[in-house]
This record gives sequence, C-alpha cells and structure tokens, in this order.
Amino acid sequence: MTHPFEIELEAVLPAGPEQVWEAIATGPGIDSWFMGRNEVEPREGGICAMETGGRRAEAVITAYEPGKRLATRTATAADGRFMAFEYLIEARDGGSTVLRVVHSGLLGDDWQDEYDALRRGWPFHLHTLREYLTHFAGRTGVPVFAVAPSGARSAGEVRAALAGGLSLPEPVVVGARAHAEPAGLPALDGEVVWADDERIEVRTPDGIHSFHHGSGMVLMFHHLFGPDTDGAEAAWQRWLTGLVG
Repeated sequence: MTHPFEIELEAVLPAGPEQVWEAIATGPGIDSWFMGRNEVEPREGGICAMETGGRRAEAVITAYEPGKRLATRTATAADGRFMAFEYLIEARDGGSTVLRVVHSGLLGDDWQDEYDALRRGWPFHLHTLREYLTHFAGRTGVPVFAVAPSGARSAGEVRAALAGGLSLPEPVVVGARAHAEPAGLPALDGEVVWADDERIEVRTPDGIHSFHHGSGMVLMFHHLFGPDTDGAEAAWQRWLTGLVG
C-alpha cells in the first residue's frame, strides 16, 4: 500500500538567482552541496542522475525554466512508489534569492520512517547549500563518499566514536573546533556548522565535511574545494573504517 506525502521548505540564500540555478540545476553545482555524483541533461525531458556508492538513481526533468523553476520525477515502481522534486527560485532585494523546495510522491509500507528521514534531512541539505553559496561561491566541489557498518554499537557509542575521531568534546555543538588526521591527506581543521542527533558537519577553508550515523552504518558526504583531491575518497574511507568498522 502506498502513502502520499509532501514536504515543502523555503530558504533565503546569499546569492543571485543565476548562482542558485547553477547550484541546483547542473551536475557540478549539485556535487558541491548535495549527495553523490550528479549529471543533469539541461532540458525538459532530460535526465537527472545521481550515483552514490555505486548505485545510480535517475529522474526525468518535467520542468526546466533557467533561473526560475526546475522539476523532476522518478519512474513509478512496481508497487506504485515515486518521488517528485520542484525547485522554485525568486530574486530578493539586496542580491539574495528565495528557494522553495517541494518534495512529494508516494511512499511504501514503511512510509512513516522514510518520511521522517526525509523531513529531517531537507533542513540539513538546505543549510549545506547555504554554506556552499556563502563560503565557496564560484568554486566547484569534488564529492567524496564513504560508508562503514557500525555493527552492534549503540547510537551513543557511534556518536562518541565520531566525536573522538574529530577531536570534539561531547555534546557536539555548533562553533566547536574539529581536528582529524586521515592518513595521506592534509589534516582537517575546521568549525562545526551543524550538529544534531544524526549529523555533524564541519567547514574548513577547503571543504564541507558531513558525517551521518544511523541504521547500523556511518556515512560521509564531503565536498572538497582544494587544489589536490586525488585519493581523498579512499583515504577518508580508510579513516572511517578504522574508526567504526
């Protein structure tokens, strides 16, 4: 049995409509703040694709109005499930932009847990978009993904391991200074810019580093803007596996 849902959010962003459009409607732009590696075929009827951890998801572009509106929809699954996304852009005085996001569709039998995860996730993603446009505007981020199982550890134990690996005291709070030393990479030194029960996000001069934990695993979605990112994904995977694997 399917269950309809709709999530609507609005964010004021410190950038003009053209910059916001580049961030939400191009592959390199999405790579710089959202999840995975992304491709966008820039036309109505084109394909938006996201690859995360070797898994590819696709949606068809149902509306494409540069600087104003982008909408996509996934194919309908055999059980009736699908997801649709709409992004509406409106210029504001002073060079800022209002972005309205509508995420809707049909979820399956476990809809409540999935809906709760989506509802909690969107404010974080829009925060990351704001961080990108505020601190890394005009630069293209290289996405880094890593995942490791947390086994039988409790959520508190996993959180403590992450905090320890980032040299953070508990409870982790926004504004705290983080430090980590993944082998083969420059040390991470930065500021916590988001902290909740599931996520820690750290901004450094050359990146936005996100750590997510829950459901028996820990994931990282980083966006790196530095000059040398070769080997970064493998190095962060080793760091994460050594920390919680």
